[in-house]
Amino acid sequence: MHINCLGKLIDLNQPKVMGILNITPDSFYDGGFHLQEIKWMNQVEKMITEGAHFIDIGACSSKPGAQFVSEIEEIQRLTPVLKGVLKHFPQALISVDTFRSEVAKQAISSGAALINDISAGHLDHKMFETIAELKVPYIMMHLRGTSTTMMQLTDYEDVVKEVLLYFSERVSLARRYGIHDLIIDPGFGFAKNQEQNYEVFAKLELFHTLELPILVGISRKSMIYKPLQSTPSEALNGTTILNALALQKGAQLLRVHDVKEAIECIKIHQLIHKSYENI
Repeated sequence: MHINCLGKLIDLNQPKVMGILNITPDSFYDGGFHLQEIKWMNQVEKMITEGAHFIDIGACSSKPGAQFVSEIEEIQRLTPVLKGVLKHFPQALISVDTFRSEVAKQAISSGAALINDISAGHLDHKMFETIAELKVPYIMMHLRGTSTTMMQLTDYEDVVKEVLLYFSERVSLARRYGIHDLIIDPGFGFAKNQEQNYEVFAKLELFHTLELPILVGISRKSMIYKPLQSTPSEALNGTTILNALALQKGAQLLRVHDVKEAIECIKIHQLIHKSYENI
């Protein structure tokens, strides 16, 4: 499986790490940490040095209960950071976490390589048309509702079956628009309760029927720290365990706050995989 990022073919048969850079004051774990230039610059340098293959920049919080900022504010937050990152790290592959087509347009024109959309086009019906015009890789996540309503929309008869159906429909529509480089994200923590999150995770192999790369984003989320009666800042060990299991289940992309530990997961996983091949 490959995706084309700025003319460079990225092989996702070898798992990759996407480092998270939230430039919002209200993200659930690192909200407000990276608002100053020196702080986001240091964080990007750290993630790249530790081996991140992508940097995912988000300028609009989508945590449960968050109010979306305006499109103008999202662009005003995003643009100087995106341009600053690429000025200092011109080889970086930047993903932009947005559900708005106009933000996507401006991000790609500023040098971003791919778009990460929490709504798979549901929150902006111009998104698929825009991605097709931009000809960039597109990550589509499963979501019901918005950040303020999603946790009231967890009434599934069969959560895995319904998420798979959701992706089948969205992928089919994206293909009709001419979008080729697609990645799916089951949306852990979005419109799913704890039990549903773990059911989707336990059956992650079923998503390979879609024949698309799978992104797993569980970094420091409540599905980890709440059952452990812990906090996001204490959830690195649980995150690393689930990342390792996700790789065993065939995930191709890990979206994380902690790049070094995710890279170590991949290295160990590859050693085990190589040993199996030699048996």
